[in-house]
Amino acid sequence: MTPTQHHIVFLQADYCPIPDFRFPPGHTFTTTVYQQTSLSELHSRIHDASVVVFSYIPFDAHTLSPEVTPHLKLIAVAAVGTDCIDLEACRKRGIVVSRSIGANVESVSEHAIGLYFASRRRLLDMHMLTRAGEWSHRKGTIMYQLLDRHGQAPLSCQDEVAGIIGNGVVGQRIAQLARNLGMKVLIAARKEPAESVSQSTVGSIERTPFDAVIRQSTVIFVVVPLSTSTRNLISTPEFQNMSPHTVIVNVSRGGIVDEDALLEALRNGTIAGAATDVFRVEPAGLDNSPLLSDETKSLNLIVTPHLAWLSKKTLANYSQMVKQAIEGWSAGQPCNVVT
Repeated sequence: MTPTQHHIVFLQADYCPIPDFRFPPGHTFTTTVYQQTSLSELHSRIHDASVVVFSYIPFDAHTLSPEVTPHLKLIAVAAVGTDCIDLEACRKRGIVVSRSIGANVESVSEHAIGLYFASRRRLLDMHMLTRAGEWSHRKGTIMYQLLDRHGQAPLSCQDEVAGIIGNGVVGQRIAQLARNLGMKVLIAARKEPAESVSQSTVGSIERTPFDAVIRQSTVIFVVVPLSTSTRNLISTPEFQNMSPHTVIVNVSRGGIVDEDALLEALRNGTIAGAATDVFRVEPAGLDNSPLLSDETKSLNLIVTPHLAWLSKKTLANYSQMVKQAIEGWSAGQPCNVVT
């Protein structure tokens, strides 16, 4: 395969409409399209690829070895996160990794706000009770099902203090939506002690010490990438310092909120509720996630299957950004580069 001949393999085309490519003069390309790809199929499908496109598939050092991917030059990720890729292995081989920055901001932010309301107002519980005829059976006493275990009624938006853990484009958009709803918003500084001693300003954004955000917030939105420093960022010590009114919403990555510690906090009534679109192991199932065990059915826990990103606009953005990434790279001008 020459530098001007490209074989592009789409591994998860369900998540990224195939763009109409326009390469520089003299460049040729072929494409192979798979709607979905399992791990057992991965190596055989990418052996001849010079470019691969996917949203989330584990690409470890072995997958990125010359034996498995001898021709690979570019990975175009139709997503924002790249934690599934061994970036060091890519650097060693000179494989460029490009991601779709900002493609899903609106859908993820809106989903986060939806999860907040679902948890704070216990919407699914209310739906199920009403469908079961409990309103007519319990009459006025059904309101007690909306109270927390301390007998407290739900907070309204104007009573909420929203803590934003992560101030990227999604965090900024959630902060804007929260303010528009009437919430007071706190932007958290990094967790490291040196940066959490006092309030600080980064650019024009005023940040509040991480521990203060944990203590003062009544709703916490988690929107940071998964890395060594953010794994189990919120665990038992953080839950113990939260208000009993707190609802925590995670639309970033599984593993940032300690699932076992979260389950314990919900079980003990340390916090009021939680909602997550992401899991430590994905796809999550009854056999691999404590958040899906039978005992969680009685807890104020809302779960969705890592689809906060899904919208018509997001799919169009992914397609456009993958097109820009591949065409720019072929012209010697790669964009949104991670490595």
